Amino acid sequence: MRDSDTPYVAIDQLRPGLYVHLDLKWFEHPFAFNNFKIKDEEQIRTIRSLGVRKVRYDPARSDGLPTPPVPVQAGETPPAEAAEEEVERPALKEHPALAAKRALIEKIRIQREAAARIENAFVDTARTIRNVEKNLLVNPQETVEQANRLIGQIADSILSAPDLAIHVMSDRIGGEDLYFHSLNVTMLALMMARDIKLPAEIVQALGMGALLHDAGLRDVPDKILMKPDPLTLAERNLYEMHCQYGVDIGKRLGLSEAILTVIHEHHELFDGSGYPRRLRGETINLLGRIVVIANYYDELCNPLDLAKALTPHEALATMFARLRPKFDPKLLQVFVRCLGVYPPGTVVQLSNGVIGMVATINTAKPMKPTIVAYDEEVPKDEAILVNLDGESEVAIVKAIRPSQLPREIYNYLSPRKQVSYYFDPGTPPQDAGKS
Repeated sequence: MRDSDTPYVAIDQLRPGLYVHLDLKWFEHPFAFNNFKIKDEEQIRTIRSLGVRKVRYDPARSDGLPTPPVPVQAGETPPAEAAEEEVERPALKEHPALAAKRALIEKIRIQREAAARIENAFVDTARTIRNVEKNLLVNPQETVEQANRLIGQIADSILSAPDLAIHVMSDRIGGEDLYFHSLNVTMLALMMARDIKLPAEIVQALGMGALLHDAGLRDVPDKILMKPDPLTLAERNLYEMHCQYGVDIGKRLGLSEAILTVIHEHHELFDGSGYPRRLRGETINLLGRIVVIANYYDELCNPLDLAKALTPHEALATMFARLRPKFDPKLLQVFVRCLGVYPPGTVVQLSNGVIGMVATINTAKPMKPTIVAYDEEVPKDEAILVNLDGESEVAIVKAIRPSQLPREIYNYLSPRKQVSYYFDPGTPPQDAGKS
């Protein structure tokens, strides 16, 4: 329905259940969205206080009809005509209803500051991983100690946080993109470990194994690693040797048996179709089964050829619907529960028609993420962040592939070509393939 086709109702005809659209700028009213279903009399009083005499409403999305108009007495101006008169809106600084919006704007400012802090921490962590991978064989003892400290810090903070928020990171922050895969797999594996309440000492081994799972790739020729075309059988056999090469490196570094097992089994699949030993079911170590899921998911989202990348939602749906036999079913359910049906980085449409991108997910409420909302009247650098946990009348209805977006929305939301995740364990959230 075009705006010009949308019927108007006078303010005195509003009632709960009507789906309305406010013809105001976002900063001129206290609601999270310009269009919404009125839920109570308090919202009606707020709309009246905005100085408008009529609002558009959508009959198809409303519960019932507007209140009948008040009968017009002789000599009075009909409400429909009065609604057309220009209304002088109260000055924003004097408008009491905007206190909530100002509070929301301040909350968004705090969220943006937190996002900057998190991205800085993400870059620092990626740089540490770069140093670990570069110096693993040059200064082995010191480098393993550095890796252990890093995993210890991440694990301690993740396991002790009352809630856990997962943030989607920008593309190629700080030029550390070559190390994002190891970081992604580590973070996603530790997320699952937290959910199933693994002991801290086991989590440490899991984190180290996830961080170093691809250590053996250094012994595979670059022409195989970077080959865009399918590998020949001989090349494939050589490539699959990276699991054993990683174990050999791990033994030289003095890594524990638990860590070596993760490195060896990170490509073993539950249905026996993996490698190098074609293990099946629970003959694959628990930690290996965790890293298999994290690794496979990140390969789908961030393949060597980005043109073949799946969106986070597509990757998760593919693993759960089409590839489910390849993964431990209980752990796959844990993974879906943690990331939510719409993982960070997914472009979504809300029930009120708004398009946005999932920016942060609270693992305690995975269906109520925080999204960056598209609004052509709000500058991109000031884009609205909406916490769906506080919007009981609004829900995600579907995921949208970025290529299907109109250009102006795509440029506004800037969907990630490469998807990387990081956790914010410091504060309760919402409150303040080959390799």
